[in-house]
Amino acid sequence: MNWHGKRYYSFDSFLKNYFGEKIYKVSLDGGFTCPNRDGTLGTGGCIFCSSLGSGDFSPKADMDIDRQIEQAKQLVASKFKGEHYIAYFQSFTNTYGDIDRLRDIYRKAAMRSDIAVISIATRPDCLGNQVIDMLRDIQRIKPVWVELGLQTIHEETAKLINRGYPLSVYDEAVKKLRDLGVHVIVHMILGLPGETQRDMIETAEYIGKSGAQGIKLQLLHVLKGTNLAELYQNGECSVLSLEDYTECVVSCLKVLPPDMVIHRLTGDGPKKLLIAPLWSADKKKVMNTINAAVRQL
Repeated sequence: MNWHGKRYYSFDSFLKNYFGEKIYKVSLDGGFTCPNRDGTLGTGGCIFCSSLGSGDFSPKADMDIDRQIEQAKQLVASKFKGEHYIAYFQSFTNTYGDIDRLRDIYRKAAMRSDIAVISIATRPDCLGNQVIDMLRDIQRIKPVWVELGLQTIHEETAKLINRGYPLSVYDEAVKKLRDLGVHVIVHMILGLPGETQRDMIETAEYIGKSGAQGIKLQLLHVLKGTNLAELYQNGECSVLSLEDYTECVVSCLKVLPPDMVIHRLTGDGPKKLLIAPLWSADKKKVMNTINAAVRQL
């Protein structure tokens, strides 16, 4: 993301300022599940979540972490010649499980000389005291980033997407993590069923004031095998056009604080599962369109 000195703090700029070099993110799968899938809160997960829990591009969980990292490095070797990587634990809820196993997996990744950061995607309601203590231990070895799946601040939408926790839980999670000193990144989905552009701007503004240091903006994808796919195919929800999505992204960026790191402006849906919007499969066109709009601000 090259925004020619604009007020928005891109992820690439953040990495270069923080580490003094370009580093590459590799997606890993710790073999975790989710309380919204194993029966603790529910069994269907969030309505947009595929069977792999957002880890569609991660290696197989039956491989140990060292083998996953090596495989991931080989996959990006043709386009990345650096020496350091972000170990991104992406699939499902990565602070939900036996605490000793959690500590072992993250410690193993953190001890590697080629890993610069441990990045952990999770739910705000899965950050109990034992988990916080574990994160503190890992952070003594390598920097820890925690990614929280908020998606929206609007409770009616949260119920519709089956998120499973109230906004107050998110607020408490951010406070815990900031007190710990980790870098907090928040996921937000644009185009959730029933939400207006004003609703999305309100969510972005809230995230910007919540204490989070980074944000990931994600286009709502309709994927095969999800509850959202059923709603879409029954005509009960629609998806954004590229033009509308770009306008929403720009509107959200305008209300974010200038020091917030923009970790992502959109996201990929695996093409073999993607039902809609089909325009999102052309990532180069999408990014060129969004970047062009941002440069004109």
